[in-house]
Amino acid sequence: MLRLIAVSLFVLMGAALGYAEEEPLTLESVKAASDLVQTNVDWLWTLIAAFMVFFMQLGFAMVESGFTRAKSAVNIIMKNLVDFSVGALGFWAIGFAIMFGATSTGFFGTEGFFLSSWDYSDNWTLAFWIFQTVFCATAATIVSGAVAERANFKAYMIFSLIMSVLIYPVFGSWAWGSLFHGNGWLEGLGFIDFAGSTVVHSIGGWAALAAAIAVGPRIGKYGKDGRVKAIPGHNIPLAAIGVFILWFGWYGFNVGSETAADSLLPLIAVNTTLSPAAGAIAALFTTYFIYKKFDAGMSLNGALAGLVGITAGCANVTPGFSVIIGLLSGILVVFSVIFFDKIKVDDPVGAISVHGVCGAWGTLAAGLFNFDFEAGALSPVIMSQVVGIVAAFVWAFGVTFVVIKIINTFISFRVPEEVELGGLDMYEHGVDAYPEFSRSLIK
Repeated sequence: MLRLIAVSLFVLMGAALGYAEEEPLTLESVKAASDLVQTNVDWLWTLIAAFMVFFMQLGFAMVESGFTRAKSAVNIIMKNLVDFSVGALGFWAIGFAIMFGATSTGFFGTEGFFLSSWDYSDNWTLAFWIFQTVFCATAATIVSGAVAERANFKAYMIFSLIMSVLIYPVFGSWAWGSLFHGNGWLEGLGFIDFAGSTVVHSIGGWAALAAAIAVGPRIGKYGKDGRVKAIPGHNIPLAAIGVFILWFGWYGFNVGSETAADSLLPLIAVNTTLSPAAGAIAALFTTYFIYKKFDAGMSLNGALAGLVGITAGCANVTPGFSVIIGLLSGILVVFSVIFFDKIKVDDPVGAISVHGVCGAWGTLAAGLFNFDFEAGALSPVIMSQVVGIVAAFVWAFGVTFVVIKIINTFISFRVPEEVELGGLDMYEHGVDAYPEFSRSLIK
């Protein structure tokens, strides 16, 4: 009503100043003007949110480089650059059509390649494409951290492209296809994943798990006696900056997924604040209980775990439930990191635990705590959530493992031992991240 009044006043002022058209002012014309304003605001918010999610690429780069050693920091930055650059081109050419093109099977789209579905009279396709492109890049860059310090750059570029044109879009079409022209089978089951706990994060996390297993652990990570050797990151403050950037960008990620400037946005924003806050505190005290230290790295990952955990249900759970989701995410990520180390899966940044494991938990939680706001009561959704979680694991893990093995027959996915020991920066890129220091100090 306020919007209608505001537009009416604007039109009346224009008429008074002689700028209005000669046609008589009617309720219909005022409503049409109001709808046009709302449409443009929706588009503007969607684009702003997309730019915020793009900024998350910097966050991922900072987190990954901070949690790893200085001798491969440039390589981390380059992989994040490639993830977006190759991913954007691949998603434009192929991935977007597979994910959102019209389909008769519900498994993947078959039209709209190279944005050929773009309606020249309606630029919403372009706004929607850029928003979905930054999501695609997020899924791809999750894998980067899990194979840090030992992946061949050329082989990784090939995998990043395949991730953007096949692995991510196919599952995305199952869960989100109807957001545009598609019609996914998971959607038909009632699968809930508002902003991508599974579609983006678990797909990236399970792909990261397959990649970490296929490539193998870093030299010296696990002793012959089975002991886990800590390999500290070279710059925890840099990682902390990355986490805060990611948290900021996540408001675009979750709130932007509404793709409209409407009354649901405040709830999503509140949930996106409370869950990571609870996740950070839960991880902090969990590590203190285990190690008698307030672990900075785990606490930072606890915040990310809370963000991933709330992403599926940010629009359909209450703030109180978002706190519960965050608390359990923060605890879960700590024990998950410990578990993967015990089974000798080397993940330098905890990507598998943060995105894969907590993404699955967040997706299940979105169904468990599904709240019917009209009825004012819980309305749990379980089976479709379980099916979606399992389907994501089977698809992302299985296809990624096969793809890496195929790539490895042509280009070794892992660099030689001497390169890994010396650091990827000089070998792959011909430069040190910190040239003012002696190479003997860059570890």
